[in-house]
Amino acid sequence: MTGIAYLWAPFDALSGRDVHDLLALRSEIFVVEQQCIYQDVDGNDLLGTHLSGRRDGVLVAYLRVLPAGTRFARTSIGRVVVHQSERGTGLGRALMNEALARIEADGPVPLKLSAQAHLQAFYESVGFTATDERYDEDGIPHVAMIRG
Repeated sequence: MTGIAYLWAPFDALSGRDVHDLLALRSEIFVVEQQCIYQDVDGNDLLGTHLSGRRDGVLVAYLRVLPAGTRFARTSIGRVVVHQSERGTGLGRALMNEALARIEADGPVPLKLSAQAHLQAFYESVGFTATDERYDEDGIPHVAMIRG
């Protein structure tokens, strides 16, 4: 995906603008668009590494990676979000591939994520496999998925 500038950084290396923009994008999609009232600021941002993608300075894609033992026994990817204006362009796949390359730069890492069920095929296309763990999270059907 061309034209995207990525930033891969732990929380303490993010600027105030970075934090503002990632929280605004997550809220826009997960709370407003999906009409899901939940506590997004969960304390885990402080422990994670964040991957953000900007086009012309505007945050259009984001995810966070949490160390093993934080949310799951495995390293986990979560809060994966692509701005509405960028959906269908391949940016979601590019974001995931960028994250996987950075996470696995020194070798394979066992990963887990909690996928919204309607996105299961997407995550399978980047190497994740669904487990039998299916559940409701904040009123949205989810499936646990692993890689490696």
